[in-house]
Amino acid sequence: MNCSEDFGPFHGKTWINCSHQGALPRVAAEAALEAVSWKQSPYNLTSKRFTDVPARLRSALSKLLGAPSEEIALANSASYGLHLLANGIPLREGDEVLLVRGDFPSVVLPWLGLERRGITVRHLDSPLGADELANTISSRTRVLCTTWVHSFTGVALDLDAIGALCRERGVWFIVNGAQAVGARPIDVTSTPIDALVSVGFKWLCGPYGTGFCWMRPALQDRLELNQVYWLTMQTADDLGTEEALPTLRHDLGASAYDIFGTANFFNFMPWTASAEYLLDKGIDNIAAHDAVLVDRLIEGLDTRGYHVLSPRSGSKRSTLVLASHKDRSRNEAVHRALREQDVEIAYRRGNLRFSPHVYNTTDDIDRALQTLAP
Repeated sequence: MNCSEDFGPFHGKTWINCSHQGALPRVAAEAALEAVSWKQSPYNLTSKRFTDVPARLRSALSKLLGAPSEEIALANSASYGLHLLANGIPLREGDEVLLVRGDFPSVVLPWLGLERRGITVRHLDSPLGADELANTISSRTRVLCTTWVHSFTGVALDLDAIGALCRERGVWFIVNGAQAVGARPIDVTSTPIDALVSVGFKWLCGPYGTGFCWMRPALQDRLELNQVYWLTMQTADDLGTEEALPTLRHDLGASAYDIFGTANFFNFMPWTASAEYLLDKGIDNIAAHDAVLVDRLIEGLDTRGYHVLSPRSGSKRSTLVLASHKDRSRNEAVHRALREQDVEIAYRRGNLRFSPHVYNTTDDIDRALQTLAP
């Protein structure tokens, strides 16, 4: 599988940093230009397009997740969905939320704001496993919120085992999929999670300022949040009659919680094209392609004496490869040397983070490895 010609140009640089930003495919860049042309000639911004743009995106996301489109709220980030859930789930004084120590800030911060209401936030040790969790959940625990693939360790959680335990104990299981959705297949209807949030600009290869929140209907029905955006209730055409008065609709599903301005043409048009591109290639095929690159990378790191810190194999392995020079104090210099050779990776918490995706090739991996000094 070689999709490199569908992306770029990269102007001589090698981008192995999808965990920060995924590259935009050319079909998505073309869709962005079409959206710009609509704004240049605003008579193109018809009421139908205000409706069709978010509807088409929601349809593409529903196929990626295996979920009905009415269960998906469109967002501008993972943080949007996390705040929606933290502020909407009816938690009361004395209730408990479980988080994982060292998790990404966007997963942690929305829940910390609830402590002033008397809600307890407790941090569990990482990596999180079902056995440890079983001994931690208490009668006061209402929510577990954590990350599917950890940004700083590359560890992938066993969603089935953890989710089954949460369901057995009556705990809402909320998952941040920002470092997984688009690189790992998932069917949320058969996976025992209650909500999945993600961004669109990493492994889904969309523009920055994109995201979604999927909620199981049982959780969505419990939300207590006053959010009413007028364009979800009616269209601009409804303003044409003098007697038209705004009325609440109760048949909107998760779209009632969309980010305002859902006809976000400049972002949602290209993101839809990216999502449809990935669907056409097949997430299973993309995951297999990425796995070949990760295998090659780990083998090359071993040959050069680097320590691979993320899981090497098995269900816990992800597309994020965390590594360190045998002399950890040299990692920052190694990162600079890679950048000087036009190889872009991430430097996170003192370690080197590689994250190849669909647009990368084995030549990209080899180029990075050639720059790494033993």
